[in-house]
Amino acid sequence: MPNGIVQIPTPVNEPVRAYAPGSVEKAALKQRLHEMLGEKVEIPLIIGGREVRTGRIAEAVCPHDHGHVLAEFHQASGEEVQQAIDASQAAWKDWSEMAWEDRAAVFLKAADLLAGPWRDTINASTMLNQSKTVYQAEIDSACELIDFWRFNTSYMRQLYTEQPGSVSGIWDTSEYRALEGFVFAVAPFNFTSISGNLPTAPVLMGNVALWKPASTSVLSSYYLMKLLQAAGLPDGVINFVPGPGAAVGDPVLASPHLAGIHFTGSTGTFQSMWQTIGNNIRSYRSYPRIVGETGGKDFVFAHPTSSVDALVVALVRGSFEYQGQKCSAASRAYIPRSLWPQVSAGLKDMVGSIDMGSPMDFRNFMAAVIDRRAFGKITGAIDRAKSSNDAEILCGGGFDDAVGYFIEPTVIVANDPRYETMQEELFGPVLTIYVYEDEDLDAALELCDSTSPYALTGAIFADDRSALVKMSAALRHAAGNFYLNDKPTGAVVGQQPFGGARASGTNDKAGSVFNLLRWTSQRSIKETFVPPTDYRYPFMEEE
Repeated sequence: MPNGIVQIPTPVNEPVRAYAPGSVEKAALKQRLHEMLGEKVEIPLIIGGREVRTGRIAEAVCPHDHGHVLAEFHQASGEEVQQAIDASQAAWKDWSEMAWEDRAAVFLKAADLLAGPWRDTINASTMLNQSKTVYQAEIDSACELIDFWRFNTSYMRQLYTEQPGSVSGIWDTSEYRALEGFVFAVAPFNFTSISGNLPTAPVLMGNVALWKPASTSVLSSYYLMKLLQAAGLPDGVINFVPGPGAAVGDPVLASPHLAGIHFTGSTGTFQSMWQTIGNNIRSYRSYPRIVGETGGKDFVFAHPTSSVDALVVALVRGSFEYQGQKCSAASRAYIPRSLWPQVSAGLKDMVGSIDMGSPMDFRNFMAAVIDRRAFGKITGAIDRAKSSNDAEILCGGGFDDAVGYFIEPTVIVANDPRYETMQEELFGPVLTIYVYEDEDLDAALELCDSTSPYALTGAIFADDRSALVKMSAALRHAAGNFYLNDKPTGAVVGQQPFGGARASGTNDKAGSVFNLLRWTSQRSIKETFVPPTDYRYPFMEEE
């Protein structure tokens, strides 16, 4: 690099395209959607820059049309995982020692490619393989991932400028080294941006990675891998290894080169991985960094002074956008008795107006849940609510998987504040409401704080400022991302760093400098300009 002190372009959040009727962007995206529907892609593993075909094939389908196969993808086993580990270690030295400005350039270019010529491909693959509406895809697979890559490069430079002080005659510096080994990035199906950020945040800091995409969203992740190659990412720095969880995860966790885990997924899986790492701890070259964002049972808590109209919109958007398949989605709510008649009427009207169907039809607000397993889990809970004495269906409750995995937006009213759907994560379009007596506000706040083991996102509503202060204090540890008079979803990179505590994860805040710090190993360096030439100290000159 030139010897100038390089500045990173000041990151600005990527504007969200409207895809309005008659717009150029809508026409282009529609064309790409139709092209992809006419294709059947073969997806290989990518190890050390090579395409690897194992013959162990699984299918990528449209959840809203599960008979339509978009792609067939090859799956890794222990043999391919070891090849990926070897490839990562072969790439580690050159990548970890590359100037940070050159690493930044790869991801700044990737951001521009995604903002421009790759945007329709990544959005279309997300819409088709993950059943996202155009708006949900745009804010996720385009805007948020562009933001991750642009903001993270800026955060990297910011982190490197954090240096210690020095006294006269001494120069103290800090070096932010890459971890020795590889980072295992385990991605979820629900956010293409998260899938892309999990391997690239550690890699930006000089690490190498094995990337296991979710089997239900391989298509968009594969195109992201191809985009990164187009951006100039050297071979072996990220190795793309789709496959069953145990087939990939077991040999990874057994490797002495494991340096870290960057995970988003279920709490049970994360806890199991952590336990395995603990059991294997003596076999690793260093203590692996474990960073994870897991489940949520996210809440909306309303005060009697809440604006009903704003509250109802927040409940509907927060609960049912992307079919409730956001880790931040509102899935339980606490509504005061005095507001309940208006809130229930508003919910019935608004939920009843929701259109659901294929994301190819831009008029739809909702599409299908991700797969048959999710469909069975969610509809089982709805059926139990229908027959329970402790719950009733306020609206919705229908479902059909003949063509796609469609579940109506469903609102359950629970008579028992600890009813199963008030506590357990469903990850679907189901909102459960408990109506509390206005005079029992303090008890209801305690219920909200203690009912769920999770602490990811939460929202409170009130027009009375003192009420907002009181509720915020009572629920201080109940959510890592906390919203006042807004829905508990939609965190934006650079504005609301994302993550939760308790059973929701390690709260290392994706989209912030603090996440990047986890992927470094610092070296403190002291240089003495004029070293002493005698071992004696002044105090030794007199008895």
